[in-house]
Amino acid sequence: MNPSVAVLRAETRLFTREPGALFWVMLSPTLLLVVLGAFVPSFREASADLGGRRVIDLYVPVAVLFALIMAGIQAMPPVLSGYRERGILRRMSTTPVRPGALLTAQLALHGAAALVSASLVLVVGRTAFDVALPENFPGYLLALLLAVASGLALGSAVCAVSRTQKIATAVGSAVFFPTMFTAGVWVPVQAMPDTLQRIVGLTPLGAASQALDSAASGGWPGWAALGAMALWTALSTGASVRWFRWE
Repeated sequence: MNPSVAVLRAETRLFTREPGALFWVMLSPTLLLVVLGAFVPSFREASADLGGRRVIDLYVPVAVLFALIMAGIQAMPPVLSGYRERGILRRMSTTPVRPGALLTAQLALHGAAALVSASLVLVVGRTAFDVALPENFPGYLLALLLAVASGLALGSAVCAVSRTQKIATAVGSAVFFPTMFTAGVWVPVQAMPDTLQRIVGLTPLGAASQALDSAASGGWPGWAALGAMALWTALSTGASVRWFRWE
């Protein structure tokens, strides 16, 4: 068996044995959407301030981004930092299985988990609250893939600057709350004042929220939002490569 494939299979088994990670990455975003839609009646009412849309319509992309935050920033960095702290990456460097295979497996697993969670959010939003599916599906898919890339790259940067698992958890928590705000978890980006929207749009999750909302409404994601996500992905990846250490 190809060593990289063997590592991916092993990491998949380990990932599926972590009920906490599975819940927070794959189920909690949908649970957030269900709680808000079921227990806040005003979220199901059309608002003139939102162009006739409902708040629950805006929270579907928010729940999608919440999955990316949990996967990239909360779940992945402690795992990778723990492998490095325990010397697993250093020992792997002396075998035919290179440490890069482990990093690739982790990125693939958490990225796939985020995409599955996003799909579940879209299905539940449609069936439970009659939220329309994205009208511009190619644009929505492009924005979603860029959002996943930027979220995982940001998580990789958190891992790169964290020497131990505890530090990774602390740094991830420090990054967690600002990204929650810019993703619109507390206040949807589209409901923010115009000036704040422009500022939030410069962040990876804020840009992702705007791009996903545009595609969901039938438009093409703004090039500024797509460019912001691509730039953050490149910067975070560069920082990860620059500062990451195998031991």
